[in-house]
Amino acid sequence: MSELLAHEVVLTGAPRHTRHVDAEAYVVVPAETLADLEAYRRLRRDAFVHEQGLFVGSDADEVDEDPRTRVLVARTGEGEVLGGVRLHPSTHPACGGRDLGWWSGSRLVVAPDARLHLGVGAALVRAACATAEEAGALRFDAVVQAQNAVLFRRLGWTVLGETELLGHPHVRVDWPIGRVQRLVEATKTSLADLLQGLAGGPAGLGGAGFVGDDASPVPGADLVAACDAILPAMVERDPEWAGWCAVLVNVNDVAAMGALPVGLLDAVGARDASFARRVLRGLTDAASAFGVPVLGGHTQLGVPGALSVTALGRPHPSLPGPVPGGGGSPGHRLRVTADLSGGWRPGYTGRQWDSSSHRSAAELRSLLDVVPALAPTAAKDVSMAGLVGTTGMLAEASGCRAVLDVADVPTPDGASVGDWLTCFPGFAMVTAEEPARGEHTAHGVLPDVVTTSTCGDLVAGAGVGLRWPDGVITEAVHTAVTGLGAA
Repeated sequence: MSELLAHEVVLTGAPRHTRHVDAEAYVVVPAETLADLEAYRRLRRDAFVHEQGLFVGSDADEVDEDPRTRVLVARTGEGEVLGGVRLHPSTHPACGGRDLGWWSGSRLVVAPDARLHLGVGAALVRAACATAEEAGALRFDAVVQAQNAVLFRRLGWTVLGETELLGHPHVRVDWPIGRVQRLVEATKTSLADLLQGLAGGPAGLGGAGFVGDDASPVPGADLVAACDAILPAMVERDPEWAGWCAVLVNVNDVAAMGALPVGLLDAVGARDASFARRVLRGLTDAASAFGVPVLGGHTQLGVPGALSVTALGRPHPSLPGPVPGGGGSPGHRLRVTADLSGGWRPGYTGRQWDSSSHRSAAELRSLLDVVPALAPTAAKDVSMAGLVGTTGMLAEASGCRAVLDVADVPTPDGASVGDWLTCFPGFAMVTAEEPARGEHTAHGVLPDVVTTSTCGDLVAGAGVGLRWPDGVITEAVHTAVTGLGAA
């Protein structure tokens, strides 16, 4: 798996005899010692410089010096290195050295007398795929010698096309990363079947035009309503943060419709009064910061920790009505507007970004002006399905497919792109707008605390594709996210 691949077959020269080694007598591990690295590089030099003549003197390059590069080796119980491979952020010129969640594998090599019957090359490739996903990659590819395409197809890779490298025919191959698909299946895919019985009547599940929205217009009133529950494990582990987030996510749901929150209702379960007080402290602090009164609710003691909040809001006076999540159409541009400040919430690295707890009340309330300022055709706040999954829900409700330009998505310096596109980001809105709008907003100026960029399109079809700087589109979500269909 590499620009220059050696694996289980004899590459050059006369046939070799393979020594007998038990196929279970080696393990694939990270190369953590200088001895392992030196043995790996010696195998590379022997194969690519001396055996194949692809390089003169050395095959070393700048990737070897990049501290982000990871090397895996297949090592026997006696410490002998039978082969190795490296993986690293893509060196494609369009990336400009930035880690976009696009990783590549290269310099796969297997010792000459371990190339038959042991499966060392295949084991290294499989381990590299798992390591790339563990590193947060959303794309993992390689350029391999053409005769080795069979191995990669057998291991589940997709062959993208042919190329020539160093005077030899090669193919580009891609490993299908399933991180986003697994996330939406865990959080959203069951919704259609579960909610089928609630869809009856003119206002069921929000009514026509709003099916699938996190908030819903209230029939007969100039109001929208939203309700969110916090994971019980989060309530038990971090009660103050759970209380804060219960307000945050509901205010975001209301704000995504271009509405201003006017009141909250809470339902709290706790093992005792002391624990309930901690939950309510976080909830009270957040409600005060956003300037939204808690109108009432329910508190029950002597039960496991539980928390849900309902928010009521009124559409912003500058808008004709609530902004739906399904108001997009093919040809509309996608925009992401996010607060990139803050950092990972302790204990939730890679999953929950805290952009709000350090903000002043004025800064938090300014976020309520984002959707009215943009005046989009469709809007959704990023939920636990992550930015890509939420974009998929907007596209599904709009009867479209979404294509996101990964390099253009606003991303904080403290998060990898892979984590940012799959986490709960604190405050981030995905919106759709007419293509003629460009980078300008329609009704007002966005608050200073957010960063905004157009970064994709709605097109005919279903699911979500990720478009990379080289123009390749990989599939992140293969079908509809919720199954609820167009709004």
